[in-house]
Amino acid sequence: MQEEVSPSVLLVEPFYGGSHKQLMDLLRENVHGCVAFTLPAKKWHWRARTAALHFMQSIPASASYRVLFASSVLNLCELVSLRPDLSPLKKVLYFHENQLAYPVRKDQQRDFQYGYNQVLSCLVADVVVFNSLYNMESFLSSISSFMKRMPDHRPKDLDQLIRPKCQVLHFPLQLPDVTRFLPKHKLLPRPVGPSHSDDITEPQQQQQQHGPLSPGPQHQDLDLQGPHESRAEQRDLDLQGPHESRAGQGDLDLQGPHESRAEQRDLDLQGPHESRAGQGDLDLQGPHESRAEQRELDLQGPHESRAEQRELDLQGPHESRAEQRDLDLQGPHESRGAEEKEEGHMKPLHIVWPHRWEHDKDPELLFSTLLKLKERSLDFHVSVLGETFTDVPEIFPEARRRLDRHILHWGFLPSKDDFLSVLCQADVVVSTARHEFFGVAMLEAVHCGCFPLCPKALVYPEIFPAEYLYATPEQLCKRLQTLCRRPDVARRHKVKVDVSAYSWSSLGRSYQRLLAT
Repeated sequence: MQEEVSPSVLLVEPFYGGSHKQLMDLLRENVHGCVAFTLPAKKWHWRARTAALHFMQSIPASASYRVLFASSVLNLCELVSLRPDLSPLKKVLYFHENQLAYPVRKDQQRDFQYGYNQVLSCLVADVVVFNSLYNMESFLSSISSFMKRMPDHRPKDLDQLIRPKCQVLHFPLQLPDVTRFLPKHKLLPRPVGPSHSDDITEPQQQQQQHGPLSPGPQHQDLDLQGPHESRAEQRDLDLQGPHESRAGQGDLDLQGPHESRAEQRDLDLQGPHESRAGQGDLDLQGPHESRAEQRELDLQGPHESRAEQRELDLQGPHESRAEQRDLDLQGPHESRGAEEKEEGHMKPLHIVWPHRWEHDKDPELLFSTLLKLKERSLDFHVSVLGETFTDVPEIFPEARRRLDRHILHWGFLPSKDDFLSVLCQADVVVSTARHEFFGVAMLEAVHCGCFPLCPKALVYPEIFPAEYLYATPEQLCKRLQTLCRRPDVARRHKVKVDVSAYSWSSLGRSYQRLLAT
């Protein structure tokens, strides 16, 4: 009979759902001697207020405990005061999110108690771990101003007491083999060099408006653009109307004969097979599709109809030749690689939004953008996934009604395989978050071959190169508009994010050392 091992690591999670649940399960399965005590992921505010009292009674006393690991939802200060036997343990506090940088509609609505509890928990913890540098710095840098909300007798320099305990340890992802879910075009080799993703890269003018980007390999795509491309993008911005963000419009007919001849030369260099492959999408459309496409163009103003041509013409000969090389490497059965046919034409762009249905994820921005695409007669599919809790924003039922014919999947998928399958079928994953300290779902989607579009804010610049970031709602709309017209851009692009760096296989040993006595 095997002797039962006494637990040495006490895992405490007051909000056992989402990424909090994923981390608890990973630690329990992969770190020796763990025992977990949890509460269901409901009524977050009450969990933060009262969980310590619950765990005081539910955690049995044991002389074998050596480490206490808890998320920052728990008021650790209260728990160790109520349970003095837990105070001598190595106390590790893990921040999935912090309440000092959590968005609220108005600052007056910010409940002081939640942030205050987290500060107290940090003071009694031995080690404070954040899932990202953004999470850590936004918390520590906000403590001083946060404490100024106290009417008097304000404590000073608390951040200096807490910072020496702090470290960043990214959230560890489980990255299962998703090959069986991937469509054919995602199994094909993708080009590593220049690609059509440059068509939706943020103009350099926007970098100047929103501040310089930090140097690093993630910005090489922008740095490699020559002055011709920069001036072309600037001309786009200068011709926008006053009501539209200069970041998000910029598709105007400024091409001259120089650009037209360059594009023609690229076409002339293609062999007959490539020419026919590119023409095939049009040839296979019936008269209804042809007329529908023409009507869409007729409804566009002269700027919009020429804008699509403009996006292609802005590519220099270097990019055109790079794309041609990619085509030349493909076999005859893989013409244009990513262009899978559905009923005689390219499949519509499939956009996925895999986030919690709450206001801090800004679903209003998502749906307003999708409705603009619909108004412009652009074809796309959308899958709106993610968990729902007590209060679902009112925008969801209205958006479902208005976007009905575009919707492929709607609502939470409890099966992980079903969730991964949808991500694998999608082309683009979008975040519209106003609050994000790591972004598990975005990285999972990239693992499944999706092209990411994220805000140029929060944690995203820490993880994603600049070409995947948008600075304004207008930029998001423009990039999705471009991809709706050219879904092959997303399907053929190799995302420049090493997701494996955030996997348990890469981070597991660091967590094991963290929980060692």
